[in-house]
Amino acid sequence: MPDASIKGFPHLLEPMERISEILFGLIMVLTFTCSFSVVGAGRQDVKDMLLAALGCNLAWGIIDAVFYIMSCLSEQGQGILALRKLRRATDPAEAHRIIADALPPMLASVLPDTEFELMRQKLNQLPEPPARPRLKKKDWLAALGVFLLVFLSTFPVVIPFIFISQPKLALRVSNAVAIVMLFGCGNAFGHYSGYRPGRVGLVMVVVGLAMVGLTVVLGG
Repeated sequence: MPDASIKGFPHLLEPMERISEILFGLIMVLTFTCSFSVVGAGRQDVKDMLLAALGCNLAWGIIDAVFYIMSCLSEQGQGILALRKLRRATDPAEAHRIIADALPPMLASVLPDTEFELMRQKLNQLPEPPARPRLKKKDWLAALGVFLLVFLSTFPVVIPFIFISQPKLALRVSNAVAIVMLFGCGNAFGHYSGYRPGRVGLVMVVVGLAMVGLTVVLGG
């Protein structure tokens, strides 16, 4: 996880993590709005749909936050085990392999043995690692950020149903908002992954709507 400031959730999560969580929440709420029949729908039907969408994303926001906490614990645990294994290694070559396994493959492939040896010495000088993984304040705040991204991504899509009395018009506005959000997520994805942002935005709209359609058809 990035060693960042805790002044705001955007600094606690990687850009791709933020994009993924927003997409997840968006697709979940779209499974409700896209399967909602406006033919003969009354205010009570709209209310029931809104409550179901909000409840679903509330639940999945909590679940996703728990998974994030589990991921943090797993990542820290792997680091602790790797450091202990490194310190038990008597052969420098074995220690270098342990360090290489913990590094991105591209970076590990270009580092000379002298750099690996320097890192081994520096790592051996670190204080003794804790007996087990421990969550820090930023981990809890990042998990809260995950929850909020999933849950709050519901509102732009459902707000039209709150303020527009005609269900058919509200659905059209909601779908337009969803398309804009999908395009924005795809555009951001392209920016951070090295693809053409505009083209990825259009692809994300198509893929996102296809995933929503598949989810609705399968009864999700």
